[in-house]
Amino acid sequence: MSHSSSEEGGLSQAAPNVPNTRELLDNPTQSVATPRDQVPPTVDEASPSSTSSFEMIDMESGPAPYQEVQPHWFFCRRADDNASWLPFSRKDSDKLENASHAVGDQEDEVMIAVEGERYDVHVKDRKRYAVYWEQGPTEVRRCTWFYKGNKDTRFMPYPEDFSKRLEEAFMISVTLNEWKRKLEFPNGETVILHNPKLMMQYQPIGLQDEWVSSPSEQTRPGTVKRGVNNIPVEIPDGEPEKVDHLVFMVHGIGPACDLRFRSIIQCVNDFRSASLSLLTSHYKRAEQDGLIGRVEFLPVNWHSALHGDATGVDEDIQRITLPSISRLRHFTNDTLLDLFFYNSPTYCQTIVDTVASEINMLHTLFRKRHSDFNGAVSVVGHSLGSLILFDLLTNQRNGSRKAKEAVPCGEPLDLNGDTLQQTLSRLGLQQYLDTLQAENVDLESLALCQDGDLKDLGIPLGPRKKILDYVQKKCLSQAFKTGAVHLPEGLQAPPQMTSNSDGNQSTGFTMQQSQFHRAQSVTSAVDYEYFDVGIGQVSIDYPQLAFHPQTFFAFGSPIGMFLTVRGLKQIDPNYSFPTCKSFYNIYHPYDPVAYRLEPMIVTDVDLEPMLIPHHKGRKRMHLELKDSFTRMSMDLKNNVLGSLRTAWQSFSRIPVAALPPVDEGNATTERDLHETQAGVCDEAESSGSAEQTEQPEIKVGMLNGGRRIDYVLQEKPIESFNEYLFAIQSHLCYWESEDTALLLLKEIYDKLGVAMEQPQQ
Repeated sequence: MSHSSSEEGGLSQAAPNVPNTRELLDNPTQSVATPRDQVPPTVDEASPSSTSSFEMIDMESGPAPYQEVQPHWFFCRRADDNASWLPFSRKDSDKLENASHAVGDQEDEVMIAVEGERYDVHVKDRKRYAVYWEQGPTEVRRCTWFYKGNKDTRFMPYPEDFSKRLEEAFMISVTLNEWKRKLEFPNGETVILHNPKLMMQYQPIGLQDEWVSSPSEQTRPGTVKRGVNNIPVEIPDGEPEKVDHLVFMVHGIGPACDLRFRSIIQCVNDFRSASLSLLTSHYKRAEQDGLIGRVEFLPVNWHSALHGDATGVDEDIQRITLPSISRLRHFTNDTLLDLFFYNSPTYCQTIVDTVASEINMLHTLFRKRHSDFNGAVSVVGHSLGSLILFDLLTNQRNGSRKAKEAVPCGEPLDLNGDTLQQTLSRLGLQQYLDTLQAENVDLESLALCQDGDLKDLGIPLGPRKKILDYVQKKCLSQAFKTGAVHLPEGLQAPPQMTSNSDGNQSTGFTMQQSQFHRAQSVTSAVDYEYFDVGIGQVSIDYPQLAFHPQTFFAFGSPIGMFLTVRGLKQIDPNYSFPTCKSFYNIYHPYDPVAYRLEPMIVTDVDLEPMLIPHHKGRKRMHLELKDSFTRMSMDLKNNVLGSLRTAWQSFSRIPVAALPPVDEGNATTERDLHETQAGVCDEAESSGSAEQTEQPEIKVGMLNGGRRIDYVLQEKPIESFNEYLFAIQSHLCYWESEDTALLLLKEIYDKLGVAMEQPQQ
């Protein structure tokens, strides 16, 4: 880009030597000061040969009256060392333009919410600030004039002071009908106004490439355009103000979410754009009738909190990292180690707390900025993010289960008639008896203790969890006996603690009572008795969300694998999340990280996953051809088998005369032959009809309200050629998948009673 003096690629401090407008109108013969030694010789005068390749206007028709240029507001987006200017929507640009006129010379800053109220623009400072995530401020411009150099791919806006000076010169040229006017900038660049449709920019020779030698290449012009309507740029109309549904999206391992190493913010922006486009195409009538608005998607970032200065884990890991293959080791430390951090009680607590607090903070901030919002809220997790949400939702407590935290024992706690010493001995914590007795803590006092109280006594985390969980179970069990607490439908009462013949405790869990069935493992050192629901990954305190999610969507999720590794063999069909009633496990068929969940619920039936429809309303062509070939082969197989049966029956029957006499025996033989042939035909028809009969819908547990859980995307034709080549890409494809976005929209708007429309082909 030629304008090196500007950080964004435009001119920032230079100013053209344009005389005052009043002076030019008073003295029409005055020309713009143009030192001849600074202007390239090929553009000194506008000769016919120099303008023959450009579009000209008919000057004989007379000058058109001057009309003020219509401005449009742009914002700058930086990526690495490159800067690009993108237009605000028409609605936002109009709001900013009206606000700029209202500001005038007042000192108070005016703030305008733009882009679905996800950003605030400070009109006087010309800065754009993010609302829901951490992001540096970006520059904003009121744009009227644009330029495009030889190496630029799009038009860039001039700074506002330059645009103002160019507009003054243009107004003079139109008013006086005098063109071929040269405007020089202090950095040596020149703009020539040949006519209203032909305005060129010339770079100074010093800024040209060193290998350029010919005069024509040295003075190759750039294009200058006036007004946003004269440049090829797509300006969006703007997002609907009404928000029907709110979705929080949690990322997986590492700071990047796709192969372009983009952040969760950029990926969610693309997913939001895809959903807005799908609303226009698949819910067009409902949108025109005002029945729907839009779905808001907000990113939830937890990686920076884990790897920031707060934990210091990056510095600790760096001290023990080998110096060889540094780039690969840095990638491993920044991404793959997140899986190990989640299996650590210390850092798992940090991750879970960060995700929950970030979601609650975003939810509060959104409700504050959208006071009229009355829609539901859903959550989306990608990769490890889906496992984090799964554990969070599993350990949520609804209105009835909240009593479990502090169940008031109206009567003194009776733990099978045991004393404090016997109770601690059963838990293997008799070494803390003196500590508790020193504070005069008995069983009744122990029932009133909280985690902080035991921590103040110097009892470590593990023993604290055992004591509290044991006491809470007994309190809750006692409350159930007295009728003080009732469990919601679908949840089992906590197991009764009994003693076996050896005097050791055993739980009353059976295969029917527990929500989850575990495979026996003699190598597991985890006592699953001390988890609320039975699938807790580590002994941590799971925070509570400020709302009850409507639906949980998992993208490329390893939940099934982690549950199996934790020792789960089967999920009880009656189990559902305490506060979330819908769950979708969405994956690409070639995703190496994704696993299914339905086989853990329905073990006696081999269910194929549900195929996600293509957003254009049909299967992909290569899948249709594949299905057609499969049906053709099955039909051919059935026809061949039917022909072989008929031939064998004809060969094995008793031969008869060509013209047998018509008697009772022959009539019987002929009747048997017809019955045999009819039987073969009926068998073939019945086999064909059986294959065409649709399988009855199977109820797959209560995780998704009895509906199917596993949903698979359709691979693209190029992906079907080599599964391994597109494996990594398949795990990162969900952010730009229109099929995935449409499935979310259909689930959301079906619950609102708005049906999806089939788009026009």
